[in-house]
Amino acid sequence: MKNIYIETIAPLLRGLTFDGEKGNISIFEGDSKKVGFAFDKIRSEETLPLYLKGVKNQNLLNKEQLEEKIISYTIDKFKDYIKKYKQKPKIVILENIGIFCLGESYDNAINIKNNFEDALKNIKIKSEPTEAQDCIDKKNSKIITDSGYDRSSEECRNNGKSNRNNIVKNKIAVVTGGAQGFGENIVRELTKSGCLVFIADINIKSANRLAEELNIKYKRKTALAIKVDVTDEDSVKKMIYEIIVKAGGIDIFISNAGVLKAGSVKEMDLVTFNFVTNVNYIGYFLCTKHASKVMALQNIPSKKYFTDIIQINSKSGLKGSNKNSAYAGSKFGGLGLTQSFALELIDDNIKVNSVCPGNFFEGPLWADPKNGLFVQYLRTGKVPGAKTIEDVKRFYESKVPMKRGCTGKDVIKVIYYLIDQKYETGQAIPVTGGQVMLK
Repeated sequence: MKNIYIETIAPLLRGLTFDGEKGNISIFEGDSKKVGFAFDKIRSEETLPLYLKGVKNQNLLNKEQLEEKIISYTIDKFKDYIKKYKQKPKIVILENIGIFCLGESYDNAINIKNNFEDALKNIKIKSEPTEAQDCIDKKNSKIITDSGYDRSSEECRNNGKSNRNNIVKNKIAVVTGGAQGFGENIVRELTKSGCLVFIADINIKSANRLAEELNIKYKRKTALAIKVDVTDEDSVKKMIYEIIVKAGGIDIFISNAGVLKAGSVKEMDLVTFNFVTNVNYIGYFLCTKHASKVMALQNIPSKKYFTDIIQINSKSGLKGSNKNSAYAGSKFGGLGLTQSFALELIDDNIKVNSVCPGNFFEGPLWADPKNGLFVQYLRTGKVPGAKTIEDVKRFYESKVPMKRGCTGKDVIKVIYYLIDQKYETGQAIPVTGGQVMLK
């Protein structure tokens, strides 16, 4: 029963702290001692955490009814808090369950969590409270964030964006298949721009290594590894719940996990066909199903919280691929999902789009010496006359008008565009160097 409170309240808190681009990151901790300590402080009127009680007679309600009660109660209590104290809570106590620590960045929230008692003591009632500042109504004022960073009035007029990369700063992103290939490149670019990224991968060791490298490089917590098998619904649900507990919500979900098994339709076995379909098609469906629920909750308080689901598709989703029917079929199907998801989820301000990259020749999908596509295509005779891997590579490079493969940086530019552009959904954008052109 407690999980429904956490799953519902965490995204609501991110939505309730929405600043026009994103909300606060919240870290949940189920520590009964801290809950008791904080409650004693509340009774003494020394501190200002927001205290949320459980729903009365909750055992008489079904899941949907209980969720509705939690939503309305949390929003009302949060608005009452803002009205009374003219500031956002940094600590939210959930009766008998745990505590949410809120901050503008992950490190800020972690600092509040790690220094809980001091943070609680320092949250005092302001003797002369001022109205909460607003970018729209108070353009000439300065906004002081929790981290002490001043955003000038000019930056407010630009919705806090001095350049396109800043649109992901302190947002929460998830990249499935993020430990290698395009996924790794996307993770690297997002973290460089200040995004908090969950590296979701079935290969948790590689995800952990990448997260550790990036956190050391940027001297802040900017990447978190999380294990997931996108073909297993229980695994996807567990991933989403862990993300909510660790950060409070999801702003950008990049469905990148994918596999490719080349082979003639005359020879491919059903096990191989199903494997490709389950990862590329079913996995996208499962991730969207559960991520969209979190995003919808974030949007409820303001009705203005735009979030993004972006599928990394392929040029093979736009044009058939010889002796590669399982992969192309799953990618064609993925575009059908994208368009259908987009029509439904826009009611929650969730934009759904696909990026269709050309061939990433330098990544493991193509270049792995044992199972890469160069080896597979050479083995299956997909390239007539090819006798070596270099022959296969030159053949595919020659098909690209720009004479090179696609890179992670090519893809991230389209991802930034899709996030920045609020008037675009249901699209499949090719990044193929001119190899595939839309008609």
